[in-house]
Amino acid sequence: MSTKRWLALGIAALLLAVSIGFQFVSTIASGNFENMFGGSDDGIEEEVMQEGQGQDKIAVIDIEGVIQDTGGAPSFMNQSMYNHRQFMKMLESAGENPNINGIILRVNTPGGGVVESAEIHDKVQEIQEENSKPVYVSMGNTAASGGYYVAAPADKIVAHPATVTGSIGVIMESINYSELAEELGLEFNTIKSGPFKDIMSGNRDMTEEEEEILQSMVDDFYGDFVNVIANGRGMSEEEVREIGDGRVYSGKQAEELDLVDNLGSLEDTISLMEEDQGLNNPQVVRYHGAFTFNQFLGTSARSLFVNDAELLGIKELLMESETPRAMYLYTE
Repeated sequence: MSTKRWLALGIAALLLAVSIGFQFVSTIASGNFENMFGGSDDGIEEEVMQEGQGQDKIAVIDIEGVIQDTGGAPSFMNQSMYNHRQFMKMLESAGENPNINGIILRVNTPGGGVVESAEIHDKVQEIQEENSKPVYVSMGNTAASGGYYVAAPADKIVAHPATVTGSIGVIMESINYSELAEELGLEFNTIKSGPFKDIMSGNRDMTEEEEEILQSMVDDFYGDFVNVIANGRGMSEEEVREIGDGRVYSGKQAEELDLVDNLGSLEDTISLMEEDQGLNNPQVVRYHGAFTFNQFLGTSARSLFVNDAELLGIKELLMESETPRAMYLYTE
């Protein structure tokens, strides 16, 4: 094994030691030794944000970063990144937990994938209908496009006056590098089974027929977006289309347009849920995934058999960037 690989493992071991040290101190302080190394049985931990005196309990779950399914569980190097499968697991767990009286989604995202956003939306509705639990949304710095899509079915939406939200629409992009390739003397040989198999290929201009095909897809996804907001906010389709032209709004503007219910912080959202739902001094916990010692061992072991690009996820990110897809995403 190379010196660089040994150095990487050494740094990883040091980070783990520091993490375990903090976790050990936290565990002693909380008196919770059960999940110290292995995490909870379902890989989900509860961090107490507000101590309560009664039986009522509120769960806060964060949507942080681009809503995109990039694979399995995170490693110690990318725990802060959004993990779709882990988020869905936390949302389902909170919905099924009989001790949870209400759920607050803390949304801080520019949006993301059409499918992933729809999955979150549908799970929120399932929790409301089948588990009879209120779901509120507290918007952070940004809750745009797919970030608003997942918020639309909430019982109440609270935004900060400076929150960037809206961006109601669908975008699909690819890079046309054909002129650059020509300057570099690069030629592409493409063998395809049908005329549209290489649609949105970056090595040539798009035809009018191809543009019509993709525009019809985007229009369909946009229609779904409009219906989600119309149903969630009790607005007509015409009203949604009038304000849903892709532009962003401040939280204050969104309140004036009835896209959000109140202005305030996460603490204000918690207080609002307490008051609305008649909760008596509830305990408030934040759900997050547990990074376990077993996950570290798995990451370390995998590093012995894969190259550095794969270990850091660079290979997957590059492959993802070359795959055009429709997105509910606010981009610069």
